[in-house]
Amino acid sequence: MKSNKIQVSVLFMLFSILFCVCLITANVLETKQLAFGPISITGGLLVFPVSYIINDCVCEVWGYRRARLLIWVGFAMNFLFVAFGALADALPGAPYWDNDAGFHAVFGLAPRVAAASFVAFLAGSFVNAYVMSRMKISSSGHNFSARAILSTVYGETVDSLIFFPLALSGVVPLKEIPVLIVSQVVLKTLYEIIVLPFTIQVVKFTKRHEGEDAYDNGISYNIFKIRNI
Repeated sequence: MKSNKIQVSVLFMLFSILFCVCLITANVLETKQLAFGPISITGGLLVFPVSYIINDCVCEVWGYRRARLLIWVGFAMNFLFVAFGALADALPGAPYWDNDAGFHAVFGLAPRVAAASFVAFLAGSFVNAYVMSRMKISSSGHNFSARAILSTVYGETVDSLIFFPLALSGVVPLKEIPVLIVSQVVLKTLYEIIVLPFTIQVVKFTKRHEGEDAYDNGISYNIFKIRNI
């Protein structure tokens, strides 16, 4: 009997797991502020750009449709993490529990910030995948480095343009928001450039291992066609 089930490879599954772990870890690390000389960043910057690198790898090897699945799975797992964290934060602590403030600082994400984060993630990730896909077709598969960097610039720009105004308007001075947006885009893009040699090797290995090198000719870029992989 012939099976009509669509299967994914073990390597794609591992990429997906790492993608979800990076998103969830970034949520936790965002609660710590780091300083490198005059530059201040959140701890989430250490890991969040990895999700864009994985997005690039998946889109390059398996195509936009698999990247679309990856993004929605990451969104769902991140949503579950935030939802369960908010539920645990809302429940009363035990009489001997004396760390409510610390727990709330990590898991008590304000609804406004959570909503901004989810919308920004979806928009930025899909823009990143779309740019990566279309540039691969237009360049006939050449110039991976340029595609990886430019897709990150577009994706991170959209992410930051959505997140900071939605999450921080009225919280930080209005004049500081453009500075935050530009600094985040620049730092995350630099991150991508620094690890690019490693990313290239991962993509080469994955293509050889999987025997895949997708070109998204004639596909639908509708972000809601999740089952079309």
